[in-house]
Amino acid sequence: MINAAFRVLLTFNATSLLVIIFLVQKGYTLSHFFSDFACLDWTATLPNAVSYLLYLLIPILSTGLSIWLSKYLGKDEFKAGDVTSIEHANNSFLPSYLGYFFVALSIGNWETLWFIYAVLFVFTFLSQALYFNPLFLLFGYEFYNITTKNGTAIFLISRQRYKKPDDIQISVAHRINNYTFIERG
Repeated sequence: MINAAFRVLLTFNATSLLVIIFLVQKGYTLSHFFSDFACLDWTATLPNAVSYLLYLLIPILSTGLSIWLSKYLGKDEFKAGDVTSIEHANNSFLPSYLGYFFVALSIGNWETLWFIYAVLFVFTFLSQALYFNPLFLLFGYEFYNITTKNGTAIFLISRQRYKKPDDIQISVAHRINNYTFIERG
């Protein structure tokens, strides 16, 4: 149960930038959402940039929460010699995120936004693929594609700076799914 909830949170983190880009592109500020609340009419005096920074703060805090919650996931280990190859993966996902940006910029209304977001969310969640989230970079994490000695391809999220397969010796790696692990230490 915790694993499914954690994967929902990671999926939200990975896809929420689409909504933020839409809000910024359309110029929706906090005052747009709180105009019906007299006690919050002061939001109309805020510069637009404050609204946009607060929007960005939501997935940043959510990413921090997901890192904190990862301690409750199942644990595995990688012993010396378990990994046969390693590839730095930080830059390989940039095209995917640029795709989100361009899609968000072309969305014309709320109905289209929620339809596209729902489809993207469901496919990201069900794909059991990588939970790449560029906001992990703000927390000092790196992304690696590694291959184990039995040929399994694994996506590793870690604060460590690995360069060679021999460098990888992890006593506790938290399992997000069968192919994605996060090393918190």
